[in-house]
Amino acid sequence: QVQLVESGGGLVQAGGSLRLSCAHSLSRYRDYVMGWYRQAPGKQRELVARITSGSSTDYADSVKGRFTISRDNAKKTVYLQMNSLKPEDTAVYYCHANSGYSNYWGQGTQVTVSS
Repeated sequence: QVQLVESGGGLVQAGGSLRLSCAHSLSRYRDYVMGWYRQAPGKQRELVARITSGSSTDYADSVKGRFTISRDNAKKTVYLQMNSLKPEDTAVYYCHANSGYSNYWGQGTQVTVSS
């Protein structure tokens, strides 16, 4: 059974930083595009950032220049470094793995940014 386990969320003041981690149990890791999504109360889940096996990245306009996604294949972990956090970044952040044939979600980690 594939598991994606997020960690690193919490409460931070505006302007602060957090690093989220997603440890997974995917056996064919390099087949998957790994991503971070977020969902704020009353809003739809949205893509934050994603990274291919070749380390190509894609970001939502709202986080460009502030967030960085990376992956450590040896540790089977994906990271989301979040800097210059804003109150509007408050959401539950989810890790996602997509191979085009199958996809998996983590349970989510709460990020709260106070003003």
